[in-house]
Amino acid sequence: MTATSGTSIFDADGDEPEFASLCAQARDLAESGHLKRAAQLYERVLEGGSEQHRGRAALGLAVVRHDLGDPRAARRADRMAIETGHPEFAPRAAYHLALMYEEEGAGDEAAEAWRAVLNFENDRYAAAAHYGLARIAEERGEPESALPYWERVLESGTPDVLPEAAHDFAGRLLARGENETATEVIVRGLEVAEHSGLRLLLGAVHVERAIDEFGAVVDAARPDPEGGSSVDPGTAGAAVEMLAKLLAMRGDPDQAEQVWEHGLTGTGSQTAGEVRSRLRRGFLEPTEDENEERGDEGTATWWDPYVEAAVAQDSSAMLTGELFVALSQMYTHLAAPLAGNESRVAALHQAMADAVRTPSEYVWGRSLHDDFRARLREAAGSDTDVLPEGWPDS
Repeated sequence: MTATSGTSIFDADGDEPEFASLCAQARDLAESGHLKRAAQLYERVLEGGSEQHRGRAALGLAVVRHDLGDPRAARRADRMAIETGHPEFAPRAAYHLALMYEEEGAGDEAAEAWRAVLNFENDRYAAAAHYGLARIAEERGEPESALPYWERVLESGTPDVLPEAAHDFAGRLLARGENETATEVIVRGLEVAEHSGLRLLLGAVHVERAIDEFGAVVDAARPDPEGGSSVDPGTAGAAVEMLAKLLAMRGDPDQAEQVWEHGLTGTGSQTAGEVRSRLRRGFLEPTEDENEERGDEGTATWWDPYVEAAVAQDSSAMLTGELFVALSQMYTHLAAPLAGNESRVAALHQAMADAVRTPSEYVWGRSLHDDFRARLREAAGSDTDVLPEGWPDS
């Protein structure tokens, strides 16, 4: 919301033409960025004793002074305009004054200014004033006090205020978990004008409803005392996956992880199998040759728990970033002596040692080292460690 010093539907042509001309010139100068010159012309009107154009000039001066970074002078000019009682410029000045106080965080003063706007009974600014009073009450932690003001805004049907106010109000309602009321507010806002923010909130409402529905399925899938469940394992597994992903998308990764964990441990074995297959969807599986080489028969690789945790915690991007950073560091250690045509055995040995140590700083680094230790032990046909304890960091 903004307040300007433009013309008024209450101006009377032919009265005090000199002052009218000065106000028009000042407005043009302000719009073209010549703020100081505009302020001088507005002050000439005020000093000239004009009655007809005093409110317009005072409001214009307030806007210019504010734009010049002098809020104290702007507030004085706004009060001068309010005192004129002009049916257009006085409420507009109160509007401008309220916005300035809100910018400064002066809630009490802003509320007083918004009430002054309402006292002038100018319908053009009533919706904005009610919206301002609603915001102030909300910021004070008084949603019940704000409710009548919100309702007055919604009843106004003002297209340049209502959609934005509805977006603000609906967002607060969603944050408080009042989804149904938020939906009603969103619909009322969209009935007045199209608003992309309201469309986004409407989508968020549908997400919240989906979370409730999927959560109901997950709750119903809890096993009974005899280990049975009234929900098909495939349905339960799908509900766990969708619920966890929606919670992660909403910004609740901890809750998402808890849902995955519940699906794996708090349901029947068949449902847990469905959940695990969904959690591992897209995972890299060892080939038959790799399994034969390792002596494994479809066993999980050492990195699977970290990838599973990343999926459950919605932190796959972070894990991927760690891997690329580690790869870049290892590459740098190995490539530097090669690029420099280094042939000394000691230098090459140090480069390899630095590359091998690089993963140690990551939570998955020790598992990588332990996997290599086990592979080396198997290759040597030994039951004891070939490598010293703490290798490669010691």
